[in-house]
Amino acid sequence: MSAEFSPFLQLAIELAIILLAAKAAGYLSARLGQPSVLGEILVGILLGPSLLDIAHLPFVDSTSLADTIHELGELGVLLLMFIAGLELHLGELTRNTRVSALAGALGVLLPVGFGWGLGLMFGMEGEAAAFLGITLGATSVSISAQTLMELKVLRSRVGLGLLGAAVFDDVLVILLLSGFMAIVEGGTSIAGLLLILGRMVLFLGLSVAFGFWVLPWLTKVTARLPISQGMLSLALIVMLVFGVAAEALGGMAAITGAFLAGLAFARTHEKERMEAGIHALAYGLFVPIFFVSIGLSVNLRHLELSALWLTLAVILTALITKFIGSGFGARLGGLPWRESWQLGAGMISRGEVGLIVANVGIVAGLVSQDEFSAIIGMILVSTLVTPPLLRILFRRPSNTPSRTEEPEQPDRKKEIA
Repeated sequence: MSAEFSPFLQLAIELAIILLAAKAAGYLSARLGQPSVLGEILVGILLGPSLLDIAHLPFVDSTSLADTIHELGELGVLLLMFIAGLELHLGELTRNTRVSALAGALGVLLPVGFGWGLGLMFGMEGEAAAFLGITLGATSVSISAQTLMELKVLRSRVGLGLLGAAVFDDVLVILLLSGFMAIVEGGTSIAGLLLILGRMVLFLGLSVAFGFWVLPWLTKVTARLPISQGMLSLALIVMLVFGVAAEALGGMAAITGAFLAGLAFARTHEKERMEAGIHALAYGLFVPIFFVSIGLSVNLRHLELSALWLTLAVILTALITKFIGSGFGARLGGLPWRESWQLGAGMISRGEVGLIVANVGIVAGLVSQDEFSAIIGMILVSTLVTPPLLRILFRRPSNTPSRTEEPEQPDRKKEIA
């Protein structure tokens, strides 16, 4: 039967299944009072190797199909973070630097320290225990960003602090992971860390310079050219180049580059000309694939019962330390307690960033299969817990004003009228 379908038709059928399942699950999740992203991740688990395993249906014989879907999902997370940056202003983000720095730093140091100690307590080798701690320090803000957008609080103090804290988190985890791998592999630690830090500073400096001086001119030139959807194409090109540069030059996650690209475009006068197109492209195709692909990448059958107690301990440690570390950091930065815990909850998800760090450990032989299973269980639970927890923490009694609500935006149509 598989011979009847070319690799392209197999991909087309699976994408149709994924999109239909994602939209249906998102709708059902919203009807149940939960963020739609929760339903999309859960349906990904149902469609993945844990249960239905759509990558190995009878008509599928393409060996690259799973990789193709994963890569389309990676484009989805880039678009999601680009949109998050597009909805903010750099001035708003910089006003929350103290909150972001403290929440990001404590949100890494506390999980890393407790994760390291937990590994030693369970009899893990020193290197494996240290790697476990670094894995617990990672954060994937894409899940939280989508949830905050659904709750319409992305531009609140919590949302701005959360996005900034994620950048600090990314920098610290990359530095810790790179330094740790350099020591394990016998490389130079101090010189290597200084080089990595220098690359990050160079990337951030070039990104800011491009956003302030080059991009405004580039958008004006593009707007005058007789090109179909020229501004949308320019936005996609800049987003992809920033993503590549973030990893290749800065040694950071590509999603950080995409977020910075969105921030740069938010300052331009032509932002509105491409915003609708970006939203349609992202939420019509790529973002649902990304959320489903998170579930597709998890195989519950690989969770070993022999590692049950370790898995439970890792999950609890990951949830509590990130919540308390980032939340207390936000409080030290000046946020009220309620907003601090909201920010701490938003930092809990490990998502695709946690999977990337975990794969480094299994490829390098730093963790056993049982330990890897515990890490995967932690990533899954932390990702699923974050959206409903944020909704609960942002819920407030009726007729009670919320200090975390977005500032009201003027109605442009009324102004024109």
